[in-house]
Amino acid sequence: MTLSAMFTDLLAVVAALGVFNTVLLTTRERRWDLGMLKTIGMTPRQITVLAAASVTAIGAAGGLLGIPVGVVAHWLIVDNVGVVAFPESIKDVWRLPQLAGLAVAGVVIAVLGALAPARSAARLTIGEVLHTE
Repeated sequence: MTLSAMFTDLLAVVAALGVFNTVLLTTRERRWDLGMLKTIGMTPRQITVLAAASVTAIGAAGGLLGIPVGVVAHWLIVDNVGVVAFPESIKDVWRLPQLAGLAVAGVVIAVLGALAPARSAARLTIGEVLHTE
């Protein structure tokens, strides 16, 4: 494994933890909203699916926007550093299967981050949800 591949993997793990944490906290903050949906008759399963679907849409949009911007930024930075001459192995690191895997992984990480707090909120009684506010 090359140094650039290891660095890319490390960046992917750090980004995944950031996405997971953000989604987890955002869904946890929406507990009151999810509890209110329960008051109008939604089942716990419907609430969990709703939370996961909303995060899936955000994750997909982030991947569709973030991956092309990241690739362009990589090309611009590596080609225009000026002081260091990077070898071609560092410049040419992106492959279509890898990019597709990153997009899918982003959505999966977002959904996994949302499932636990959404299920937790869906299992609470209406009184418990409203009492926490």
